[in-house]
Amino acid sequence: MAVGNLHGAGAEHFGPEIRESAQAKAERLLKQELRRLGWEERELSSRPKGDRAKLEVAVRLRRETTMTLAWIAEQLEMGTKTHLAHLLYWRGREGGRPDDTKN
Repeated sequence: MAVGNLHGAGAEHFGPEIRESAQAKAERLLKQELRRLGWEERELSSRPKGDRAKLEVAVRLRRETTMTLAWIAEQLEMGTKTHLAHLLYWRGREGGRPDDTKN
């Protein structure tokens, strides 16, 4: 039985190599988004945890990478993974956003 490839990963690619590649992609996307927003990485800590722009970056990272909520929340300085999950939930609901995303 043939083993399917995961984004070009073959039998010689194991967990750490695939995870490192996923993290490199996520870091590249994060840098792209920061450039698009005109932000420096150090500005993330001065912006609210529920900042709309941060949330949109988080959405893109979730959609285009396999990184965990914990990793995304840490990189974007959005608090805990459960806080980020809460923000993503409300963003996904029609007609509803929590007050802390109205920045």
